[in-house]
Amino acid sequence: MIEYRNLRIALLGAGAVGAQVAALLLEHGDELAGRVGAGLELVGVAVRDLDAPRDPAIPKQLLTTDARSLILGADIVIELMGGIEPAREYLMLALNSGADVITANKALLATHGPELFEVAEQVGAQLYYEAAVGGAIPIIRPLRDSLAGDRVHRILGIVNGTTNYILDRMDVEGGTLDEALAAATELGYAEADPTADIEGIDAAQKAAILASLAFHTTVPLELVHREGISRVTHAQVVSARKAGFVVKLLAVCERIIDPETGIEGVSARVHPALVPVTHPLAAVHGANNAVFLEAEAAGSLMFYGAGAGGIQTASAVLGDVVSAARRHVIGGPGVAESTNANLPILPISSVVTRYQITLEVADRPGVLAQIATLFSEHGVSVEAVEQTPGSERADATATLVIGTHRAAEGALADTVAALGASEVVTAVTSVLRVEGAD
Repeated sequence: MIEYRNLRIALLGAGAVGAQVAALLLEHGDELAGRVGAGLELVGVAVRDLDAPRDPAIPKQLLTTDARSLILGADIVIELMGGIEPAREYLMLALNSGADVITANKALLATHGPELFEVAEQVGAQLYYEAAVGGAIPIIRPLRDSLAGDRVHRILGIVNGTTNYILDRMDVEGGTLDEALAAATELGYAEADPTADIEGIDAAQKAAILASLAFHTTVPLELVHREGISRVTHAQVVSARKAGFVVKLLAVCERIIDPETGIEGVSARVHPALVPVTHPLAAVHGANNAVFLEAEAAGSLMFYGAGAGGIQTASAVLGDVVSAARRHVIGGPGVAESTNANLPILPISSVVTRYQITLEVADRPGVLAQIATLFSEHGVSVEAVEQTPGSERADATATLVIGTHRAAEGALADTVAALGASEVVTAVTSVLRVEGAD
């Protein structure tokens, strides 16, 4: 028998995810109450437009434009508005009022997370955000709770469904990035303005969150190295497949040692990468997401599933609702974020990995030896070379695809600069990092 009072839930935002959350709360409220030990009462949904169409529909009597009053009367506030403001203002108001907060807002967490967590700790509230990374994939709780006693070494994540769909389509069906983007837009995977996806902004926000959790260190968004997929060509994808790789946009978060100073720190970066076809991430197709994690004691773990979608993301939100409600019933203060390791955030130049460089070079004797010398002079060891000869013309060029052994990013950058300045190199057409091969 439920004896605890009903818990009042306020919902901010009724878009694709918010409408699904509202519908599920209304439909499954009794079942959820049985799991929690208290009734869950959706007391209102704050929206900008009371008359906008919503799917699924929300009862009109629950809709309001007065978000502040709704927040101040709630025990649990769910923020699904997106954006920075007024979402930040509303969450600060909710936390300061003592309410627990649930959000899927990765942009807000990546830019103002420390501020929000500090307020939550001061007032004894809890901030939940399972839906902020990976949609329905449970990755936040495993990092924050299950692996809190382990030492995470590295995370490789496909955390943006739009870019994964585009690159996967280019690999499986061929065609250009623009053609794949058009297909993604038609299917609803890409927004009308796909910049946040294509340029890696969305993935970088998620990388900041994952790295902060995994390494117990605040990782500011501005220190996440970011490269998008706008320069990935069909030729690169074909070349990768021939060499036994697929191209993926990866969020890479790892604990590394700076090769020059010996300092241990954290690297967080987002960029296109070559993933061996034998690696589990290579089999992540379509708009799915996956996070591959390597820990000292737990070993290799992979979390895979739908990274977006209204009802899928609503599943993660409702998981947080149940956790927040149970905390209210049981009592006790919220659990503070573990960000006290204070490891330094190392620049991309400290990263050590393998690379694949594609060059257009003069097709004449002695060129390969000159190229090999440039690599050697900058401390980068060549592992493999594939040459495609040009025509019989005197000014013909050849294509070289060069794979390296592990090398420091700084040394690789110096090598690429030297190659670009060489008289025998017509163009450096591609530089891709290789991840997951060691």
